[in-house]
Amino acid sequence: ALARSRAVIGGNFSEQLAPFFPDFPFDPTEARFVGKPVDFLVFRGLSSGRVDSVVFVEVKSGSSRLNRNESALREAIEARRVEFVEYRVPAGLNGN
Repeated sequence: ALARSRAVIGGNFSEQLAPFFPDFPFDPTEARFVGKPVDFLVFRGLSSGRVDSVVFVEVKSGSSRLNRNESALREAIEARRVEFVEYRVPAGLNGN
């Protein structure tokens, strides 16, 4: 149990540091940590002022595998079931 706990803590630590590892395939300044159900969203082109694409990144270490939610998210993205929604806070609730 102790070894498993250490592995989980080490994995969580590695997840958040991943953009700063030398082999991370994206510009670290364009990566935003989300945590669950995916570790990062990478906004390609953000550092130059124009987002060209958005990449969902799940960081894994050792022999860990995608869980059910991560797999379902990957399937939704691959099937292009992705949307952009603009939500506006109702008047009076936004401080105005």
